[in-house]
Amino acid sequence: MGIYRVFAGADGESHIEEIDLDKNADLCSFLNVAEVRIHQFSELRSMDFHPLTERRLIIHLRGEVEIGVSDGNKQIFRPGDARLMEDTSGRGHVHQDLSPVIQAVVVLED
Repeated sequence: MGIYRVFAGADGESHIEEIDLDKNADLCSFLNVAEVRIHQFSELRSMDFHPLTERRLIIHLRGEVEIGVSDGNKQIFRPGDARLMEDTSGRGHVHQDLSPVIQAVVVLED
Protein backbone atom coordinates (compact mmCIF):
# COMPACT_ATOMS: atom_id res chain seq x y z
CA MET A 1 0.00 0.00 0.00
CA GLY A 2 1.28 3.44 -0.88
CA ILE A 3 0.04 6.98 -0.44
CA TYR A 4 0.99 9.48 -3.12
CA ARG A 5 0.44 13.14 -3.92
CA VAL A 6 -0.01 14.50 -7.46
CA PHE A 7 0.48 18.26 -7.58
CA ALA A 8 1.28 21.21 -9.84
CA GLY A 9 4.69 22.73 -9.21
CA ALA A 10 5.68 26.37 -9.52
CA ASP A 11 7.00 25.44 -12.97
CA GLY A 12 3.44 24.62 -14.16
CA GLU A 13 4.35 20.95 -14.54
CA SER A 14 2.70 18.15 -12.60
CA HIS A 15 4.69 15.96 -10.24
CA ILE A 16 4.09 12.87 -8.10
CA GLU A 17 5.63 12.03 -4.75
CA GLU A 18 5.15 9.29 -2.20
CA ILE A 19 3.89 10.61 1.14
CA ASP A 20 5.48 9.54 4.41
CA LEU A 21 2.71 10.06 6.98
CA ASP A 22 5.27 10.19 9.81
CA LYS A 23 6.66 13.36 8.23
CA ASN A 24 3.30 14.77 7.06
CA ALA A 25 0.96 14.59 10.04
CA ASP A 26 -1.27 17.23 8.41
CA LEU A 27 -2.23 14.63 5.79
CA CYS A 28 -3.55 12.14 8.36
CA SER A 29 -6.94 13.86 8.58
CA PHE A 30 -9.08 15.94 6.27
CA LEU A 31 -11.48 18.35 7.92
CA ASN A 32 -13.05 19.90 4.83
CA VAL A 33 -14.72 16.96 3.11
CA ALA A 34 -17.37 18.10 0.64
CA GLU A 35 -18.49 14.73 -0.70
CA VAL A 36 -17.63 11.03 -0.71
CA ARG A 37 -18.47 8.87 -3.74
CA ILE A 38 -17.84 5.32 -4.88
CA HIS A 39 -17.06 5.08 -8.61
CA GLN A 40 -17.16 1.87 -10.59
CA PHE A 41 -15.81 1.78 -14.14
CA SER A 42 -16.22 -1.49 -16.03
CA GLU A 43 -15.00 0.05 -19.30
CA LEU A 44 -11.33 1.01 -19.50
CA ARG A 45 -10.76 4.77 -19.61
CA SER A 46 -7.87 6.68 -21.14
CA MET A 47 -7.53 10.44 -20.64
CA ASP A 48 -4.90 12.82 -22.00
CA PHE A 49 -3.37 15.58 -19.84
CA HIS A 50 -5.97 17.37 -17.74
CA PRO A 51 -6.03 19.17 -14.38
CA LEU A 52 -8.82 18.41 -11.91
CA THR A 53 -11.53 20.88 -10.95
CA GLU A 54 -11.10 20.21 -7.21
CA ARG A 55 -8.75 18.46 -4.77
CA ARG A 56 -9.56 14.78 -4.30
CA LEU A 57 -8.35 11.86 -2.25
CA ILE A 58 -8.82 8.68 -4.30
CA ILE A 59 -8.59 5.30 -2.60
CA HIS A 60 -8.30 2.33 -4.93
CA LEU A 61 -10.54 -0.59 -4.01
CA ARG A 62 -10.29 -2.78 -7.14
CA GLY A 63 -8.35 -2.71 -10.39
CA GLU A 64 -5.23 -0.92 -11.57
CA VAL A 65 -4.73 2.63 -12.86
CA GLU A 66 -1.62 4.24 -14.30
CA ILE A 67 -1.18 7.98 -13.69
CA GLY A 68 1.46 9.91 -15.64
CA VAL A 69 2.58 13.43 -14.80
CA SER A 70 4.09 16.04 -17.07
CA ASP A 71 7.59 15.73 -15.55
CA GLY A 72 7.69 12.25 -17.13
CA ASN A 73 7.06 10.09 -14.06
CA LYS A 74 4.36 7.40 -13.90
CA GLN A 75 2.84 5.39 -11.08
CA ILE A 76 0.55 2.35 -11.10
CA PHE A 77 -2.11 2.35 -8.38
CA ARG A 78 -3.51 -0.93 -7.05
CA PRO A 79 -6.09 -1.86 -4.38
CA GLY A 80 -5.14 -0.27 -1.07
CA ASP A 81 -3.22 2.60 -2.67
CA ALA A 82 -4.35 6.19 -2.17
CA ARG A 83 -3.57 9.31 -4.16
CA LEU A 84 -4.09 12.89 -3.08
CA MET A 85 -4.86 14.71 -6.32
CA GLU A 86 -3.92 18.38 -6.01
CA ASP A 87 -3.11 19.21 -9.64
CA THR A 88 -5.93 21.70 -10.10
CA SER A 89 -3.78 23.97 -12.29
CA GLY A 90 -1.03 23.53 -14.85
CA ARG A 91 -0.90 20.65 -17.35
CA GLY A 92 -2.43 18.09 -15.05
CA HIS A 93 -1.97 14.35 -15.45
CA VAL A 94 -2.78 11.51 -17.84
CA HIS A 95 -4.93 8.59 -16.73
CA GLN A 96 -5.06 5.03 -18.05
CA ASP A 97 -7.20 2.25 -16.58
CA LEU A 98 -5.32 -1.05 -16.80
CA SER A 99 -8.35 -3.07 -15.63
CA PRO A 100 -11.93 -2.39 -14.46
CA VAL A 101 -11.83 -0.06 -11.44
CA ILE A 102 -13.70 0.61 -8.22
CA GLN A 103 -12.51 3.59 -6.18
CA ALA A 104 -13.62 5.76 -3.29
CA VAL A 105 -13.41 9.45 -4.15
CA VAL A 106 -13.29 12.02 -1.35
CA VAL A 107 -13.83 15.55 -2.69
CA LEU A 108 -11.97 18.07 -0.55
CA GLU A 109 -12.85 21.72 -0.08
CA ASP A 110 -10.01 24.22 0.05
